[in-house]
Amino acid sequence: MGRTNPTSRDALRAIEDRWTEFQRALRHRDQPRFDRLSEYAREHADANGLLNHQNSLVPALFSIDLEQEATLEDHEERLEAL
Repeated sequence: MGRTNPTSRDALRAIEDRWTEFQRALRHRDQPRFDRLSEYAREHADANGLLNHQNSLVPALFSIDLEQEATLEDHEERLEAL
């Protein structure tokens, strides 16, 4: 039996492909930030695949939010330690 939906990794690749022109149009300093957000989404691709959401951008954005929340927590802990 074949899959009726693309895998979450396939969906992320499709999102990245659709956003390629946007990424190229960004200022040079922002392009690595864009790439980092894509990495954040890929880090949670397995969990996103279990969700099987109709709009693959939603779990990708939530994955980015999770990674940014973790980064904020790390910064807060470092600030408290100072």
